[in-house]
Amino acid sequence: MYLPRQFDHRDPAVTCRLLREHPLATLVSLDEQGAPCLSHLPIKLDQLGADGMPNVLLGHLARANPQVQHLAQRPDVVLSFLGPHAFMSTRVYPDELRVPTWNYMTVEIKACVRLLEGEEAKDAMLKQLISDHDPPYAQQWRGLPDKYTHGMLAAIAAYEFQVLSIQTKVKLNQHRPEAHAATLAAYAQGTPREQEVAQWLRDLGLTGQGA
Repeated sequence: MYLPRQFDHRDPAVTCRLLREHPLATLVSLDEQGAPCLSHLPIKLDQLGADGMPNVLLGHLARANPQVQHLAQRPDVVLSFLGPHAFMSTRVYPDELRVPTWNYMTVEIKACVRLLEGEEAKDAMLKQLISDHDPPYAQQWRGLPDKYTHGMLAAIAAYEFQVLSIQTKVKLNQHRPEAHAATLAAYAQGTPREQEVAQWLRDLGLTGQGA
């Protein structure tokens, strides 16, 4: 992705937090004609590398999804995660020679996929997702009839994504310190989405204090 130096963020804690708080990814791969195809799927952060960055991710698609066949032939993919984002008005600036923009945070991961074979591996992957998003459901899943769970597991293709490279883009107008205080104030009083951006501004120290 286009990544100007001022927005290139390399803190593993920020990258991992974005993946955990915004786990729905856009999975992009190529079909047999070399055209891009995509699906949306929840991703589980499974393992970290020695540098603290994500190293292994887990996810699944419906087996009926044509992208499953494409991945069998072309396992190199891109996973794109869109984090918090919000419009930013020029009213946050002290002068008028400005333009509005959109603030956002995103993570782009290049990876190689490996199909997880067998019910046991797929069941373990699903239980990790359940643990992240709905822990009480684990007991319900274990109590379902075998015929039902076998059918559900047969209907998905589960994957392990071996991370090849990661880029994290934090575009929060951090290179315009004269607007930090006003931007935080505006977002803090805004919609829930804008308030999420405001919390990130606080956490990253982009508050205008001492600027």
